[in-house]
Formats: sequence, C-alpha cells, structure tokens
Amino acid sequence: MRRRTKLSISVGVVVVLILGYLFLFGKLFPYSPIAIGFARHEMAHTVIYVQHGSDFNKYQIIDNLLGPVEAFHQLKFKSKPKIYIFSDRLSYLRRTVTQARFYAYPNGNLVVSPWAIAEADSGKISLEIYLTHELSHSLIYQQMGVLAAYKCPQWLMEGIAVYSSNQMGTTWYPSKEETYMAICDGNYFPPEYYKTSREDEVKLNVKYRIAFIYSEFGCIVDYLVESYGKDKLIDLIKSLSNNENYKVAFMKIYGIDFDGFLLDFQAHARQEVKPATIQ
Repeated sequence: MRRRTKLSISVGVVVVLILGYLFLFGKLFPYSPIAIGFARHEMAHTVIYVQHGSDFNKYQIIDNLLGPVEAFHQLKFKSKPKIYIFSDRLSYLRRTVTQARFYAYPNGNLVVSPWAIAEADSGKISLEIYLTHELSHSLIYQQMGVLAAYKCPQWLMEGIAVYSSNQMGTTWYPSKEETYMAICDGNYFPPEYYKTSREDEVKLNVKYRIAFIYSEFGCIVDYLVESYGKDKLIDLIKSLSNNENYKVAFMKIYGIDFDGFLLDFQAHARQEVKPATIQ
C-alpha cells in the first residue's frame, strides 16, 4: 500500500510539473494566469502583454479596435481579451500552437508573432486589419466557450473575420473581383474541406493559395449579406454563439440548405464577371 501511495504521489508531482511547464513556457501558455517574461498593460478594453525585448507601444491602437468589432457583430466581449506580443521567435514557437503571424485561441486570447510586428512596422501588413480579423474570432469564441469553439465551422469563422475586417484586396488577399475571376477560371475551394484531411485534394491555380481561400470565404459571407441583409448574418453569428448546429441554423435563418446556397454563390460569381474578362 505504501508503495502504491508513493507511486501515486510521484506520478501526481510529475503531472503537476509537466502542466506547470506547459502553462508557463509551453503550448498552454495563452491559458496561463501568469506571463513570465512579459510586461502587463491594462487598457480599458484589453490586457496587452509585451515580451521583454520588444519596443512595441501601440497599446491604444489595439484597444480602440474592440468597439468597432463589437459594433459589427452586435455582441460584447465577456471579458477583456489578453493579447500577447512576442519579441522572441523561438519563444513564440514554443509557447503557441501556431506558426502564423497572429492566432486567436478558443478562450479568446490572441498571440502576435515578432515577425508580424516587424511586417506591420515596415508597412508590409496592416496591424489594425489583422488584429480586427483575430478579434472577430476572439469575440465569437468568448460567446461560445472553449469546448464549443472547437466544433465551430472554421471556414465560416474565417469568412466572417475577413469580411468584417475588410481584408479582401489588401496585401496578399485578392479583392472580391479578383476572387470572382479566379472562380470563373475554375478555382473553387469547398468550404467544408477547410482544416480537414481533404484540403490537399483541391488543386488551385492561384498565386497565394491560403489568401485566395480566405477571400473566397469572405466573398461567401459578402454574398450572404448582399442577398439577405446583414441582420440575418448577425442572427447566424448569434446562433453559433449559442452552440447551434450551423447547417440547421442556416436553413432556419435563410430558408435554403447550405449546399444549395453554395451552388447559388458559384453561379453568382460567374455572372458577376463580365464575359469579356473570361478567357
């Protein structure tokens, strides 16, 4: 019995040490209440953590983004999102689950890579547009909760974020018109393949694959608003926030099944492109 007790205690200590490391220095860092190596800046709407070694100081610019994000989605943040600004590439890769410039976690917290800050400072990307995109995710995730966020259709989350941040036509992202032209040229990514094992089945003849996919998703959301009005989109967002099945919610709100709507969207994209532009 003593051996079992000692073994249980030893296993418990090891588990605690592993979890402690993961929360402080590993992949669970964005869920940790402690941010070792970061300076904390409490703002009116956000809490911004800046890693030592970074000279980032655009706290107010970030904080000012939350009002417009809430206004578009007609939802309120339940708590101040935490935004982690990294200065160290290795630390970023160790303490996050992504290699992307920006990433929103299911608990609503955001991480920002050091190369994203460098690209924003050089004018290569817009910090405001990218953060508005991620804050869209953050707001919806906060409404849903962590577990439900994992079940949410990621293509729709990206489409709403691209549309609400006016990201189409900036940096690498094709504009609405360019996206429609690419669709007419035979490029189309089925939304439900996104983040699945079927992604690689789709061959696309576009310059920037992921940028085209995101702009396509943005165009789908744009077409929803154009065809049915923004109020119905807000109803769909709120249905997601209430953890409803999105296909059931889609049918209830729009009166058309989702697959049928996608066929309408593709036909609309082809009609929007003037025949003279189609080779």
